[in-house]
Amino acid sequence: AIGGSVTNGTEGPVIANTFCNFYSELVFPAQLLVKLYVANPGRTSFDTYATIERSDAPGEICAAGGATLVWVSTVEGRPIPSPGYLRAIVGGAAALPGSDVPPALPG
Repeated sequence: AIGGSVTNGTEGPVIANTFCNFYSELVFPAQLLVKLYVANPGRTSFDTYATIERSDAPGEICAAGGATLVWVSTVEGRPIPSPGYLRAIVGGAAALPGSDVPPALPG
């Protein structure tokens, strides 16, 4: 978990793209299990992927998606290196389980 503020007002995360594919219906008030993965960490960006399952049907993915986050200077409007605390959390290697391909992507 990240403690404190994510941004200091002069830099912060921007979502460069996002997507979600829905495979089966989720009906309120379903109990959900959401798994978040991180992949492809770079100098200024990283990818996130999420899967959504019903807790009464574990392993059956109802929706999956992801986003690319880019760390940006709000002063210059350009990508800048991610801060050290974020690189420590995201790490240097993909956090997808085993050799899994990112959810919702052709495999």
